[in-house]
Amino acid sequence: MKKFPLSLLALACGSLSQYAIASKGEVSTTDKSPLEVISVYAKQNQVVMNSGLATKSDMSLMETPAAVVIVDGDLIKAQGISDLQDIIRNISGVTQAGNNYGIGDNLVIRGLGANYTFDGMYGGAGLGNTFNPTRSMTNVESVEVLKGPATGLYGMGSAGGVINLIEKKPKFQAEHAIRAEIGQWNTYSVELDSTDALTDDIAYRVLVKSARSEGYRDLSNDRDEVYASLKFVLNSSNNLLLSAAYIDDAIAVDSIGHPIRIFNSASVDGKLASQVTWQDLVNDAKGKGVMLSDTQRQQLADSLATNDGLTPYQFGHNGIISPMAKDNEGQELRLKLTHTVDITDHLFLNHQLQYRDYDSSFARQTGAYNYVYWQRGGVVNADPRAPLVVDGELYPFAARRQEYRKVEANESSLQYFADLRYDFAIGNVDNEFLVNANYEDRDIRFKQYSIYDADQVIKNKQGDVIYQGTLPYIFDIRNPNWATSTFEENDPLKTADYNKTVAAWGLGAQHVAYFENGFTTRIGLAYNRIKQSYQHFGVDPRYRASAAEPKPEQDTSDSGITYNLGTSYKFSDDLSAFINHSKGRTAYSVLGEIFGNEADREDSESVSNDIGMRFKGFEDQVVASIVVFESSRTNLQYANPDYEAGVSAPSVPKSFYDGREQTKGVELDLNAVLSDEWKFNFNAVYQDARDKQNPNSNSYNSRQKGVPYVTVGSWLTHSRHVFDLPAPVDLSLGMSFVDKRSTHSDSFGIPDGFVPSYTVFDAGVRYEHNNWQWQMNINNLFNKVYFSKAMFLGGMPGNERNVKLQVRYAF
Repeated sequence: MKKFPLSLLALACGSLSQYAIASKGEVSTTDKSPLEVISVYAKQNQVVMNSGLATKSDMSLMETPAAVVIVDGDLIKAQGISDLQDIIRNISGVTQAGNNYGIGDNLVIRGLGANYTFDGMYGGAGLGNTFNPTRSMTNVESVEVLKGPATGLYGMGSAGGVINLIEKKPKFQAEHAIRAEIGQWNTYSVELDSTDALTDDIAYRVLVKSARSEGYRDLSNDRDEVYASLKFVLNSSNNLLLSAAYIDDAIAVDSIGHPIRIFNSASVDGKLASQVTWQDLVNDAKGKGVMLSDTQRQQLADSLATNDGLTPYQFGHNGIISPMAKDNEGQELRLKLTHTVDITDHLFLNHQLQYRDYDSSFARQTGAYNYVYWQRGGVVNADPRAPLVVDGELYPFAARRQEYRKVEANESSLQYFADLRYDFAIGNVDNEFLVNANYEDRDIRFKQYSIYDADQVIKNKQGDVIYQGTLPYIFDIRNPNWATSTFEENDPLKTADYNKTVAAWGLGAQHVAYFENGFTTRIGLAYNRIKQSYQHFGVDPRYRASAAEPKPEQDTSDSGITYNLGTSYKFSDDLSAFINHSKGRTAYSVLGEIFGNEADREDSESVSNDIGMRFKGFEDQVVASIVVFESSRTNLQYANPDYEAGVSAPSVPKSFYDGREQTKGVELDLNAVLSDEWKFNFNAVYQDARDKQNPNSNSYNSRQKGVPYVTVGSWLTHSRHVFDLPAPVDLSLGMSFVDKRSTHSDSFGIPDGFVPSYTVFDAGVRYEHNNWQWQMNINNLFNKVYFSKAMFLGGMPGNERNVKLQVRYAF
């Protein structure tokens, strides 16, 4: 039988054990230097085989017919990573999605949505959720990313793939450590991590951390975390793991970043802002819109910067975050029970039950758009999407159509996975047969309130004004005059109030065959059913009279077959190729409203095709993969342009559901321990992510917002003895390149908007001796001015150069 008796890999004071995986799964050891090194292949094998995510199989990494990337704990520690968002530099094809107003991690894989899991179990957000937690790396041992849909193994999931955070587990040997960290912007944290055996059969682990930071541009981040787990060894083949996590955090939300001034070059015959004169900024020929004097047109032209309408306006280190905004305050509780049992030498059961509850509340500014010049719908500077003129005075940098949204939300989920695997041999072919079942239920309660500036006027059918915003105009976004009142003092409207439930279950089977000639095949088939329900509780009639009253609960359900077909071939122990085709399905929108005519709407589906090669060499100290892929998400909704409410016949559909998103590209990932002194990580991707949702839109086949064509990341660590120190010093240098990202928005007059490309360098120094470890990380080494995210109509400024110091003592 194909068994890999890998022992647990331990890191202690820089002295590591070296493993090399032989072609048939045996473990051999070598000892070539006083400072031993774990082979990269063995470490990645340990993750991909023991985490239970990628294939739920016993196959090694070289045999896996799927695109999998591993980020191990060494790299996480060397980079001083504390948040999930900081780890994407190490994984090809994983990027910031942008356009979610700075809430949560909001990552995408290959331009499509990502699922977040902890040891394979749901970790919040994904599937269109707009009140996301931001996940820390406090209790994370390593990270595994499975690209492409995996519905058959993991229930309903996002089209892009799964980001699995593998958590730290109890150990039967005593390990206790305290870590302290300080940095700029009043950043500090204290962490205690303790694990040991309570008895011969019971081990515990407790990890507690408290962190505070005022943050760059006052984007504060306060977080308290507690993780506790107990491992019960019931007998030699029967283990039970009980774990709990509680996180209480408050993270500032920057909905705007630095906005792009709305200057529409198409309205001036394609001229850029740097090319126009005041004579080009004509008034509306029919006398509609905001009419400017010649002097005001000159003033408006003088205010234009070179890249207005294209890239975010440069505010330097300033932000335009209103004091009325409120941090995203979240409380998360996770309880999980994992049971693993070897029923016989060939029959294995693993099942997990998890309950998760997440509360979130925040108030954010969304809007504050700086309209400069735009011929919209045939009208030049149609009020209020036009420059602000008050009492005859023009304010070219004013913010109009401001809105603040206050959200109160709760999501609770229950999830159960069961995997039963039987290993057997037929002739010279080793086989694995997996039967799996999954059930998950998510219940989301959501309320939203909004306040506006004076541009928001709502009238009834008789033409009477029933609502007008009370927020003061911001006359200059460079130096905002913020409102001094509270959110509640500005007559908020309830704009959303509903309960959404999504329940799914599935049954699947998977067969893996290992042939002596080097072929490995994997065939998976699953049946999944997803049911969604939506209960509307009513909103403020001034906001939307037609939705003021509660409505009966509506529901819809869909079911179907998903599959995964893959094969790999080992040309040699060090070279293999694979091909994979998979289809998944998910809820079309976790937060989406269900209408009566959508009762039979199909779930969103996803398809991925991968062709890849893997290489390992230098005694398993180098592992690399290159993958060519095509991924897509289908069954997306868009409006029927021939439909007119109250006029069209019942046979004319309101919407169509055959839109899609599609990404094509090629990925490269490489991890290497070239010697005892040199370690290297490198990844790169070229991806073309396209929005093909609405064929009637001007943006059809445009680039996906926030997804760059090219990203490159690297991290090099050199260990050497200096100054006669008894232990070596680790010196690290990292680089991240992100290509320009589209902020395309026809509806706001800036179809050519983008966030510029950037290259940022980071560095680190770490020294470890006896029970002490000292580490310094310098981020943005050369103080590059850049935008880390593509926001809605703007860009999120990246942190200026900053230094972080860590001290760890083990006892």
